[in-house]
Amino acid sequence: MNQKVHTERYELIFQMSGAADDVVSVRLTDRLGAGGFPVYEDETGIVRAEISDRGEVRMLASGGHQVPGAPLLARPLSEDAPGTR
Repeated sequence: MNQKVHTERYELIFQMSGAADDVVSVRLTDRLGAGGFPVYEDETGIVRAEISDRGEVRMLASGGHQVPGAPLLARPLSEDAPGTR
């Protein structure tokens, strides 16, 4: 069976008004989002995102009353990108 290889880790870059950009590292989980793409989360499990094979990001709420903002960019960490090993 041909299984797609996904990037293990991404950095999500959020633009902060009046401050430096906020960068959150997320790691691949064993879950898929509603769009059928892998779900990534930070070490706390609070920041969750479904990231497509084209780098499109859909932020996922991890708790009640959470309204996650959209990142400017999802940057694959190069040492983990498919085909760089």
